[in-house]
Amino acid sequence: MRRAILGAILLAGGLMAGLPALAQTPPAPRREAIRIGIMSDLSGSFADVAGPGSVVAAQLAAEDFGGRVAGLPVQILSADHQNRADTGSAIARRWFDTEAVDAIVDLPNSAVALAVGEVARNANRVALVTAAVASRLSGDLCSPNLIHYSLDTWSMSNVPSRALVQQGGNTWFYITADYAFGHDLERQSTDAVTRAGGRVVGSVRHPLGTTDFSSVLLQAQASRASVVALANSQADFINSVKQTSEFGLTRRGQRVVGLAVYISDIVSLGLEATQGAIVVGNWYWDLNDGTRRFGRRFAERMGGRMPTDLQANVYAAVTHHLKAVAALGASTDGRAVVAGMKAAPTEDTVFGRGEIRPDGRRISPVYVFQIKAPADSASRYDVYRLLREVPVEEAYRPIAQGGCALVQGGGG
Repeated sequence: MRRAILGAILLAGGLMAGLPALAQTPPAPRREAIRIGIMSDLSGSFADVAGPGSVVAAQLAAEDFGGRVAGLPVQILSADHQNRADTGSAIARRWFDTEAVDAIVDLPNSAVALAVGEVARNANRVALVTAAVASRLSGDLCSPNLIHYSLDTWSMSNVPSRALVQQGGNTWFYITADYAFGHDLERQSTDAVTRAGGRVVGSVRHPLGTTDFSSVLLQAQASRASVVALANSQADFINSVKQTSEFGLTRRGQRVVGLAVYISDIVSLGLEATQGAIVVGNWYWDLNDGTRRFGRRFAERMGGRMPTDLQANVYAAVTHHLKAVAALGASTDGRAVVAGMKAAPTEDTVFGRGEIRPDGRRISPVYVFQIKAPADSASRYDVYRLLREVPVEEAYRPIAQGGCALVQGGGG
């Protein structure tokens, strides 16, 4: 009897020894929400053009979608990347790995956007770039996990550069922000100027957040270039424009041109200082009934501020992303979601109808505006007069010229 009992115990122990693998396998985690992270510059040089307003735009998009997708609530998170690629990458890894974030949106600062795009690719999640403008995002650094919504440096430089050379601006000098965005903007504009028959006579670079442009502007002045092009943006653009006036560049016959200008810049500088300038953009709050409705709703939550085109991009990107996620049954497969976004036309009340190319480039109308004179403006944000809608073939880099492996058949 003792032998029988001992044998039974040993047999039971042997059977249980084979069970730990089953007992230790955790159940699949229950999906609690669709999480979208707005990674932006919440307090620095890009805060006005993106920043807290981008968070509001995402919230409006989620609300308009009904607040739920495939039975799950939509949650909007936010974080400040502080204009540092390493900080942005660390936030992205934490969001993807431990906080179940499905997509990261906004990403002003091209160096940050490029870094976060790579993290999204490795994690197989989604990056929707609605603020950074480096053309490489849909070029040689394109990704099956990334879509580029904001205008890129090719569009922002080619459209005005060609026009200014044709108007007699034959010699160019660049004042360039010393990071990926500025470098790309200068390179694209230089190519456009050269192709149009113009000539670059010099350039100088400055760090992000520069407040004193004295030495830079002295070099621009000494160049005697007919066009001084500002390949910078936000606080850098505003500071450099103010100081060009102090140095009297325009009085000496040099034309100062901003290549990346947003409505918040114009409001900050005032119409007296900017009237008559030409601006290229893909959205303006006073274009039609749909843009005006969105503008008013946004302004109610932002203390009267109208949205920039970058903040409108956030609304469009989040809306289209939620449509794709819903169609796939709340899938967490980033490549599948991005493929679904490319397969369906983009359509919303803020931008109307558009498309996303295989290289990840969102295609929507591009406009040329002229800044109004103070006497023609009815309110603080009534700053643009529409001159023309640019044909798509002129507004965007031809897809075959970008070097994207997704187009060339390399699979990304």
